[in-house]
Amino acid sequence: MKEDDLNTHFSGHTSSLQLLYENASLDEKHQLNEHIKHLLGTYKEANTHFIEKKLHLNEIDEKGTLIFFTGKMGAGKSTYSKKLASELDAVLLSEDDWLSAIYPEEIKNFDDYIKYSSRLKPLLKEHVQRILHSGTSVVMDFPGNTKKQRAWFKEIFLEDQIPHKLIYLKAEDQLCLKRLKQRRQDLPERAQFDTEEVFHQVTSYFQAPTADEGFNIEVVCQ
Repeated sequence: MKEDDLNTHFSGHTSSLQLLYENASLDEKHQLNEHIKHLLGTYKEANTHFIEKKLHLNEIDEKGTLIFFTGKMGAGKSTYSKKLASELDAVLLSEDDWLSAIYPEEIKNFDDYIKYSSRLKPLLKEHVQRILHSGTSVVMDFPGNTKKQRAWFKEIFLEDQIPHKLIYLKAEDQLCLKRLKQRRQDLPERAQFDTEEVFHQVTSYFQAPTADEGFNIEVVCQ
């Protein structure tokens, strides 16, 4: 790939991140700067052949597929998304990773999560669309557990007729709680969120996807 082409693709990532600056505090801007530096280092070290493959330079009209998930807390969405992104050679975007990078000290409880995730999602739309239009698929580890949450994904793919798939991970409550217990042990920093109390609070809002929402749905029973 020519250097100009690589720079253009990289600027697509950074320009999307820079949109976050509009309402950012000084600390948030510092986090964004560090993230952009990390992206720069990644692109410098990237193998040219790999980037050409990712961007489908010989198939410039081909769009990537947007893949996202629904399922109860603890259903295994993050684990499944990592596995699928690896299998498909797709870009994986995790809400947890973005929130922890941009708002590392602000999120203390569930209400904080609602507040800051609502700020993040609208600003990511263009970033995700750029990747999909390059021909690269995107796996999004973002919650799609209510009709309102899933409507946001539709905003990403519908206007440009981008292929998509909604994967519904079905799991019983006891299996989800068992996984949350294990996750508290593996990731102590999540202990205050991955509790049975929070599980029941979040699950009370869960809405299983229905055909009338207009998604291409794949159901995975566990």
